[in-house]
Amino acid sequence: MDRGYFRARLTLANTDFLEIAESFTTQDNQVVPLDYRYQWMDGSKQTLKKRWDSVKHFPELPNFPHHVHIGSESKVESGQSRNILEFMNFMESELG
Repeated sequence: MDRGYFRARLTLANTDFLEIAESFTTQDNQVVPLDYRYQWMDGSKQTLKKRWDSVKHFPELPNFPHHVHIGSESKVESGQSRNILEFMNFMESELG
């Protein structure tokens, strides 16, 4: 089994900040995330817009452990697993 880790810090065209961290494996020539954290903040890196992660601290949510923090650490909703390529496609549509 192949495993890897990827981390990037990006300044987006609108000056927002995006940090991506993912450990992954490959199965049948597909990238399969093991753990991930994708954090989107304003350009000052002070205000959280959204953070998607798979930390196992909200077992009551559907799709546990996948969840998203929206605007603050305390506002949490169920999320879905995405690999980096799926996430980048999602962000492209969000920023439209």
